[in-house]
Amino acid sequence: LAVTMAVPIVLIYSRIQYIFPGKGLFDIMEICFGGVIGKGVGILYTWFALHLAAIVLREFGECSIITSLRNTPMVIPMVICVILSILLVKAGIEVIGRWSEYFLPIILLLVLFTILFLIPEMNINNIRPTLAQGIEPVIKGAFSTFSFPFAEVVIFTMVFSSLKYKKSASKVYIYGLLIAGGIVLITSLVNILVLGVNQASEIFFPSYTTAARISIWEGWENLEALVAFEFLIGGFIKISICLLSASIGISKIIGYKDYRTLVTPIGLILINLAIILYDNLMGLFQWSFRIWPYYAFPFQVIFPVLIWLLAEIKIKRAGRKQYIDRGF
Repeated sequence: LAVTMAVPIVLIYSRIQYIFPGKGLFDIMEICFGGVIGKGVGILYTWFALHLAAIVLREFGECSIITSLRNTPMVIPMVICVILSILLVKAGIEVIGRWSEYFLPIILLLVLFTILFLIPEMNINNIRPTLAQGIEPVIKGAFSTFSFPFAEVVIFTMVFSSLKYKKSASKVYIYGLLIAGGIVLITSLVNILVLGVNQASEIFFPSYTTAARISIWEGWENLEALVAFEFLIGGFIKISICLLSASIGISKIIGYKDYRTLVTPIGLILINLAIILYDNLMGLFQWSFRIWPYYAFPFQVIFPVLIWLLAEIKIKRAGRKQYIDRGF
């Protein structure tokens, strides 16, 4: 359901980029809303990207100390992650893309490997009875999953200023959405089949706990480290994209041509923001699942729909003007 809800939204994202080729979201907002309002909305989107990066970075730090670095201050893995993200973002979007392309098959293979060895631990009765509490919890869960993570694709509109082919944006978004949707669906189902609904919903990192059940033979245990690796790699890429978006946004707002000189100070702000925003992991997850879907809705749906409608109106007016200018 969440993927179905996300499909028309990502098609709107791709349509906006098709109408304005070679333009990022910050440029498009100034074209559609005008200079002052466009910069104001750009400030909001810059904050959105920075806030999302802070959430993911805090999850990165919490996951690190819970899964492997229990005696290490949480700030240390967070600082290391941000330093690496700064280096990657300064290298540019193409390097981020190639780096992600290299690790994607590895992550998919690890997910497949984990699922195959968890089959003996699965219990089909854990998903019964179906719809025991009606359709309402399903709708709420679908809306939450739509917002986090699927509709966060809006972040890519800030950095995808140009693609190789004129009509490639929709394919990129749809294929990415389907791959991500498949991974989330399968991993969620596996967690419930192995742990049961109650335990899977109460644990902060259920996939890590699920993978801890893997036991191939003596000496081949504790393979939950593979899940931790997948989570950390994915989090690192997401932080880098959000950091790039925030850097581009601030450079557009202040009229600075090269965003790279802003990456380091924004990265330092990001570390502090990730530390001070939430008191603990429970507070972070309460915000992420209860408040974030409504908080992010204007950025993910309302503003993009307005931009799309204004863009279509501008196209029609431009077409009519050209029609009149030709003397018809």
